[in-house]
Amino acid sequence: MSLALTNDERRIASGSDGAAMAMRIVAESAALLGAPRLIPIASAHIDGALYHGDSGTLFAERLVEGRAHVAVRSTLNVGALDLMGCSRVRLEEPQRSMARRMMEAYRKLGCEPSWTCAPYQAGHRPAFGADVAWGESNAVVFCNSVLGARTNRYGDFLDIACAISGRAPDYGLHRQENRLANLVFDVSALPRAFLASEIAWPVLGSLYGREVGDAIGVVTGVTQSPGEDALKAFGAAAASSGAVGLFHLSGVTPEAPDAKTALGGLDAETTIRVTPQMVASAQARLSTAEGTERIDAVAIGSPHLSLAEFDSLERLISGRRLSVPIHACTGRHVLTELDRNGRRKALEVLGVVVVADTCVVVTPILPDRTNGVLMTNSGKFAQYAPANTGYAVLYGSLADCVESAVLGRPVFARLSS
Repeated sequence: MSLALTNDERRIASGSDGAAMAMRIVAESAALLGAPRLIPIASAHIDGALYHGDSGTLFAERLVEGRAHVAVRSTLNVGALDLMGCSRVRLEEPQRSMARRMMEAYRKLGCEPSWTCAPYQAGHRPAFGADVAWGESNAVVFCNSVLGARTNRYGDFLDIACAISGRAPDYGLHRQENRLANLVFDVSALPRAFLASEIAWPVLGSLYGREVGDAIGVVTGVTQSPGEDALKAFGAAAASSGAVGLFHLSGVTPEAPDAKTALGGLDAETTIRVTPQMVASAQARLSTAEGTERIDAVAIGSPHLSLAEFDSLERLISGRRLSVPIHACTGRHVLTELDRNGRRKALEVLGVVVVADTCVVVTPILPDRTNGVLMTNSGKFAQYAPANTGYAVLYGSLADCVESAVLGRPVFARLSS
């Protein structure tokens, strides 16, 4: 099937400015993907502003030189620097300057300096059924699954090209027939108390992603919504352990009023019946440090912490000083609220290191340690930290992380799965 462009799209692509370059990137990507046409998008979330090398900076600056500007609302994912000055990033020159130039170039392109991996909790919530072009795996899965907007997993450079052209390839999860589930992930055998706990959803997400890969499933056996932060944690873990771009939760997410609807009225090709033993195994896999009696750092906030999650953190710390710092990653939208009431300073006095605009897994913030041990409650951090930071991981609940940080050694509550 050949790609058909409109007269206006062909006209723009034939130019020599930044908008033309963006349109050509989108059109050529669409042709490679077998899309029949381009579709207009309502917004974008840009993952390509995170510094991975000079080529990314030079690409963005070339778009700026070509007078390109985003055509739709475009928020920015985390960058490589904490521009708010909350935490010290150990990125050295010339990489530091190149990272700053990159972040500035995306601002000049008209992107909102949101610098968060959770734009959906910072006011960027596209309407149900809207076509958008979002990057960042957790944002993509939340956008598709919880909001019911439509996006594929847009990678670096293609994301900003879509934002500038206001177009995306018409393929994949933009199309209704590709959004139906073909498998059931049944958690009805798990205790209700476990499903209501904070630790359940990152663990279940990690198991889900590992089991389904890039397939679309519907989760059944949940009697009530676990809440937005739990859905955020589930999707992030599923997207990092697998390649999940969309999940359905029967009776909770907007395209799954029931399992039958999510499956398009067809029988499931596969049913995965989750057992407590499977959950225990999934949780154990999230820890890579063995037999340790120490922790060197605690990191939470992948995806970025919401204000409600900071409320929980404050309750659990309860005014106690930490023996090991907790690095709490969040966005400016939350930092503003924390600063308004003096809450950030109070947390910092106790030993919390607030990290804004970025996170500890994508840029060097954690102390440079040989054989370091990092504790986290994030399924996504647990998946990426060993390779990205060099730290081995201990996984636990937020309460486990706080108690361990206070005592300076690993402490775990019993998992009731």
